[in-house]
Amino acid sequence: MPSHQDVGLAVKRLQWVHHRESNRRLSARAGLSLVQWDVLRHVHRTPDASLHTLAELTFQTDQSMGELAKRMIERGLLERVEGAGRAVRHALTADGVAAYEAGSGIVDEVLAETVGRLSPREQADLFTLLEKARAA
Repeated sequence: MPSHQDVGLAVKRLQWVHHRESNRRLSARAGLSLVQWDVLRHVHRTPDASLHTLAELTFQTDQSMGELAKRMIERGLLERVEGAGRAVRHALTADGVAAYEAGSGIVDEVLAETVGRLSPREQADLFTLLEKARAA
């Protein structure tokens, strides 16, 4: 029976494979880092998210998310948009949408090579178990 540490390390190792390979392929084929693609993904999924919320969703500090958003605006991937209150909000530009879509295909390839080896039922079970562990 694996220990808690063994299970935690197995999760971390799989995450590292995903991170390393996604980052490598995104950089080579889409000119993006995994962190940049993750920002594009979250802006696409939650267009009303504040900069603070994006920082939380992408596991960054508010300051580092602000700097990253600034660079992505300069690159033409994001634009600032008006929102309620003082919260800074962003939207994908046309180039940002294209980069997000290209990156999504690349990340899906990486995931297909790992969790894609599991049956649909095993994938559903894994998802359920990971969510259950996270919610504890």
